[in-house]
Amino acid sequence: MVIGGLPETEQRRYLADGGQMAITLRIPKNLKDAAQEQAALKGMSFSAYVRMCLINDLTSE
Repeated sequence: MVIGGLPETEQRRYLADGGQMAITLRIPKNLKDAAQEQAALKGMSFSAYVRMCLINDLTSE
């Protein structure tokens, strides 16, 4: 991966930077509803929650 040798903070910054891009995801409704509820409990939007999960997964060792 391009960011493999960077410290975790720099990896997170790199992944969070850049322009926004609209995408379409096909996931089961139950999964989407559960994730949306979890995001609300954390005070986040669904999109922010998905971004956070992706960044956490991509930067974990």
